[in-house]
Amino acid sequence: MRVLVVVDHPYEGSFTWALVASVRKGLEKADHQIDLIHLHADNFDPVMHSEDLAAWRHGETVDPLAADYQKRLTAADYLVMAFPIWWELMPAMTKGFIDKVIAKGVAYDQPTPNGMMKPLLGKTLQGVTLMTVMATPAPIYRLVFGNPITKAVFRGTFRKIGVRHLTWSNHSNLVSKTPAFREAILARTEQTFAALTPR
Repeated sequence: MRVLVVVDHPYEGSFTWALVASVRKGLEKADHQIDLIHLHADNFDPVMHSEDLAAWRHGETVDPLAADYQKRLTAADYLVMAFPIWWELMPAMTKGFIDKVIAKGVAYDQPTPNGMMKPLLGKTLQGVTLMTVMATPAPIYRLVFGNPITKAVFRGTFRKIGVRHLTWSNHSNLVSKTPAFREAILARTEQTFAALTPR
């Protein structure tokens, strides 16, 4: 499979990047093709400017980097998005990737009069995994905040465009964990992606 890995973290020494390294090791073991997008290294502009919005209305893209990402996304069989949870949601570049790349004419056709989207990307993309790291304890994120990242990204984005196989791998409150605990997470991540198979 061709797996697109989109990373949104400015510090390559972070646990987010350690997870990405484990994802890559696992995928390489299974001989998958890996296409990695480093949003910060690319200086991706997440802002939907007026010219971007005008083009979006016609199913077009004027940002050349976003257009390149769209080609790489439509060529992918599987998508992994790795980022930290900040203020209970994704950082700006991840939101910008969703706004500017997972767009009309690429991910879906013009909605019908009843508001339903006609999936395009959902016909080819076999699944999506979110890899997240947060300081908020997982029970609080779930019980108090209601897991907002899954509502925004899974229900609000990928399910609407027809992608059905969605996985969330979240790691919370890691500062209180031992190095052995963190290493075990990385080992499990590698094993998970080594076992990734076409659906």
